[in-house]
Amino acid sequence: MSVEPDSKLAWIDAYLAQLRDQRRLSPHTVSAYRRDLHELAKLVAGPSAGQDWQQLDHFTIRRLTAKLHARALDPRSIARKLSSWRGFFDWLGGQTALAANPVQGVRAPKRARTLPRALSVDDAVQLVAPPRPHAGAAPEAAELCNRAMFELLYSSGLRVSELAGLDLAAGKDALGWVALENREVIVTGKGNKQRVVPVGGAALAALAAWIAVRPAPSDGGNALFLSTRGTRVSPRVIQQRLQAHGVAQGAPVHVHPHMLRHSFASHLLQSSGDLRAVQEMLGHSSISSTQVYTALDFQHLAEVYDQTHPRAKVK
Repeated sequence: MSVEPDSKLAWIDAYLAQLRDQRRLSPHTVSAYRRDLHELAKLVAGPSAGQDWQQLDHFTIRRLTAKLHARALDPRSIARKLSSWRGFFDWLGGQTALAANPVQGVRAPKRARTLPRALSVDDAVQLVAPPRPHAGAAPEAAELCNRAMFELLYSSGLRVSELAGLDLAAGKDALGWVALENREVIVTGKGNKQRVVPVGGAALAALAAWIAVRPAPSDGGNALFLSTRGTRVSPRVIQQRLQAHGVAQGAPVHVHPHMLRHSFASHLLQSSGDLRAVQEMLGHSSISSTQVYTALDFQHLAEVYDQTHPRAKVK
């Protein structure tokens, strides 16, 4: 290929032409590669101005990655740039006497793991508690259905899809059901794995109240929770109902079903300290997925300490 070996931008243009004309990548993708590679050219234009691409080494790329991280660039963006650079040097190795790909083995900084948002115990209990009844008025069926769903989400830490998939009773094709006599719910979670989770007293009472007035499903099915049309309620409808309920109850934050799952796990861990038990009840295949709640637990402990310990505040 007739490209001057000391021309960084010329090699970039040749690579982009190959992406566009031979690999048929979209203009948007080619443009993203161009931005990432031109940024690399600018980064090495300082102390490395006299170098060509073949002279860049692994340590230089690591230093440039550290520079990007120091600029507070998101780790995902750094990972994308490294991927673009790695692809370029893979191609360049086939065009020149490049000794090795200098980007190989360089990793982006790990992303900071954001903690799931959980309600306080008081806020969670207030959210799922039944609203004050109007004088002389019995709760409507839709209200009883909502209360049973919200109580069960918080009581047993179910995913919204697991809640929507529950049937009134065990059956041949049932993905899950509530066994009131055993005070437990059986659900089929991710990976088609079935688990059994205890159900608390408040949720059992709410379920019994809903089942007593539950109409026959309009589609002839056996769904436990029903939409206004009498069919199985969808996860989206559960989200909408909980959001509206949270607003009506004056919840301090925007609430969604997964927040109740996080709250269940956090509060259970605060009380028991048994990470393995929480893992089983959540249906996590790996303990690492559950360990995030130990950070939430520590947050709770730190708050208690700051609020109650006489020497917590620096004077």
